[in-house]
Amino acid sequence: MASQAKGLDVEKLIISHIQVNQAPKMRRRTFRAHGRINAYQSSPSHIELVLTEADAVVEKAKEEKKVRLNSRQKGRLVSQKRLTAA
Repeated sequence: MASQAKGLDVEKLIISHIQVNQAPKMRRRTFRAHGRINAYQSSPSHIELVLTEADAVVEKAKEEKKVRLNSRQKGRLVSQKRLTAA
């Protein structure tokens, strides 16, 4: 209901950020047999979720790759062309 109040479309929501942090441990005890007391073992955590509406998918423009060769690669290509031409 909170997402409807903000004007978001529930079907388009995606998780954009998620973070889990350790929370401070609480001092709790559990009672054991024969009058003993042990610390209650728990691992509390803070969980943070950020949901955003998915944007329309825009395809990346095609870009031509420019091949950069070093001097050794250029020399090798020249020698290959010389051998195939003969």
